[in-house]
Amino acid sequence: MDQFDRFYALHNIFKIKKHPVSLSYIMDELECATSTAKRLISRMRLYLDAPIEYSRQHNGYYYDYSKTRNSHPYELPGLWFNTSELHALLTTQTLLENVDPGIYSQQLSPLKQRIQSLLEHTGEKYDDISQRIRILSIAQRTFDNHIFRHVTTAVLQRKKLKINYAGRQQTQATERSVSPQRLIHYRYNWYLDAWCHLRKEFRTFAVERITFAKVENSKAKTFSQQALNEYFASAFGIFSGKAKHTAVLHFTPERARWVAEEQWHPQQQSKWLDNGSYELCIPYGNATELIMDILKYGTDVEVIKPASLKNAVKRKIHSMAQLYQ
Repeated sequence: MDQFDRFYALHNIFKIKKHPVSLSYIMDELECATSTAKRLISRMRLYLDAPIEYSRQHNGYYYDYSKTRNSHPYELPGLWFNTSELHALLTTQTLLENVDPGIYSQQLSPLKQRIQSLLEHTGEKYDDISQRIRILSIAQRTFDNHIFRHVTTAVLQRKKLKINYAGRQQTQATERSVSPQRLIHYRYNWYLDAWCHLRKEFRTFAVERITFAKVENSKAKTFSQQALNEYFASAFGIFSGKAKHTAVLHFTPERARWVAEEQWHPQQQSKWLDNGSYELCIPYGNATELIMDILKYGTDVEVIKPASLKNAVKRKIHSMAQLYQ
C-alpha cells in the first residue's frame, strides 16, 4: 500500500469510526510502522487541511468537524480512488469499449484519461493493465451508435420513441411509436423491451434492426416492475411472453459438471440423478432459442418432456441429417 492509498484508507477510517481511533489501530489497518502512521497524519493535516485532532481522554485520533466550513463532514479535495477502485473503473471502461466500440466513446474519453493519470501516480501503467483484460464478443451484431443514443435517452428519460423497425421476417420497415421500458444486453447484443402503441402489446426489438429513432416529447406509458417481469422474464431466452411449458432436460455425467454450475433461468430447478446425470427444468414459452441451446450439446443432452419440445428437436435433427446425406 503506497502513500496515495494510505491517505485514502486513513480518511475512510476517520469517516466511519464514531469515536477516536488509537495509533495502534491505524498501524494495523494501514499495515505500517509507528513513524509512518504519524507522518501520514501530519501530512494530511499540512497538505490536505484535514481536521485531525488527538483526544487524550480516549487516546486516539478523530475528525473534528467543528473546524470545517459550516461544520460539514470533511472530504478529501478532488476525486479520490484507491488502487482497487481504479482497477474496477478500468475494468468497467474496458468492458464498455469491448462490448460495443464507439458507444459514448467521446463522452467517456475524459474518464479514461483521468484513470490513466491516477494509475500512473500509483506506479502502474495503464497499457500494461488494459492488455491483461480481454472480453471476447461472439456473434455480436453491429448497429448505428446514433440510433442507440436516442434509444438510451428515451429509456432513461421515460419518453416515447418513434422508430422504424425492420424485423427479420419482414420485407420492409414499419413506423411505430413505442414506450421504452428496459434496455437489455443479452448474449453480446442489445434489445429494447417496450410497449408498442401500434400493436397494443409488449414487444422486444433488436436494436440493430431499428433503422430510425427519434425521442418524442410525450411521456412513455409506464408499467410496474412486476408486470414487466411477468411478461419479459418469466420464460427462457430473449423471446418475450409468459412461460407456458417446462422443459425437462437430462445431461450426461460428463457434461453435467459444467451445466450444474450454469444458470439458464432464474426460476430453473435442478437435481442430480442416481446414475450421475443432471436434470434441469426450465420454464419457456417460445421454444426457438431453447432448441438452439439444446442442439449445441449434441448427444450430451436428452429432452425428457414435454413431448412437443422433444418432437421439435427430433424434426430439427432430422433436417440437419438430411443435409449430409
